[in-house]
Amino acid sequence: MKHENTLFSKNLLNWYDINKRTLPWRSESDPYRIWLSEIMLQQTQTERVSHYYFKWLKRFPSLKSVAKAKEESLLKVWEGLGYYNRCRNFHSAAKTVIKDYNGKIPKEFKLFKSLPGIGDYTAAAVLSIAFDIPFPAIDGNIKRVMARMLRIKTITKYNFRRVQKELENFIDKTRPGDFNQALMDLGNQVCRPNQAHCYACPMKSFCRAAQTDHPEQYPRPELSKDIPHYDVVLGLIWKKGRFLILKRDNRKHLGGLWELPGGKIDYRESPEKALIREIKEECNVDVILGKNTDPIKHRYSHFAITVRAFHCQLYNGKKVFSNQPNRWITPQQIIKFPFPKANHKLFAKINFDADNI
Repeated sequence: MKHENTLFSKNLLNWYDINKRTLPWRSESDPYRIWLSEIMLQQTQTERVSHYYFKWLKRFPSLKSVAKAKEESLLKVWEGLGYYNRCRNFHSAAKTVIKDYNGKIPKEFKLFKSLPGIGDYTAAAVLSIAFDIPFPAIDGNIKRVMARMLRIKTITKYNFRRVQKELENFIDKTRPGDFNQALMDLGNQVCRPNQAHCYACPMKSFCRAAQTDHPEQYPRPELSKDIPHYDVVLGLIWKKGRFLILKRDNRKHLGGLWELPGGKIDYRESPEKALIREIKEECNVDVILGKNTDPIKHRYSHFAITVRAFHCQLYNGKKVFSNQPNRWITPQQIIKFPFPKANHKLFAKINFDADNI
């Protein structure tokens, strides 16, 4: 058994040394940078992360600089990467590491996992890559590869534990970070969801699914679910060349970002009526609606929206009263605030000429 474990690891690492992907964080030894890359890679395609990774490090080169930064500054650099809770959690975790651990990332699994935004996978990935501690890191690619190795149809809790135990036996004790990344790359390049290239796989002799005619059937793919769609209307409320923006509550989706006032259009409600209602609820003012913009479409992970905006004026110049933090900004100041991507799509459609103000 020990010989088999060693051969598994040796075959995998030999393949990895020749075929590994070239990624900006792969050559890093700084635990902060490795941690940052793993946070950015959560639920995000690798191709999208590189730009944000370099942009972030240019502004925040150390964990201390993250801890000292204002949340809004961090969100602005993160803007467009999505899943903004990752950014806020990373900020909170950085402050904890600076305060409670003298700026050193804790190497104990339970301590590191106790930080905001750290789950089993992230803890194992960072500790194995940054500190050579042999914890298996099980992401989607590795889960698929091991399900095929063990010929598992469904990833139940019991089967996940089987995968975990196998990896604990197989993981290379001298190169655990490379071992984890090698399995990730194998799943990305060879053992793909709909194409299992068994002829090119260094682990074929260990794989039970490879002995079948249809290895892609393992594990059984999850059925895709239809996501709901919402129609949304927003208001560009103008006053002396500036328009109103509101800051979203941190507890909500896209928390901490700024947005235009407005919201969902109820069933059988016109966009105009919905906007007047939403602005009254959010800002306690009445508005006069003007021109409207062309609609834009945007898709999040769990829902999709179609958004349009109306240029508005305050009725009788009344003062805005909102429970949300709010600002009056010029179009030129948009770049200074973190907005959801859907808002930026909308801004690109808006004619900010004086005729609309």
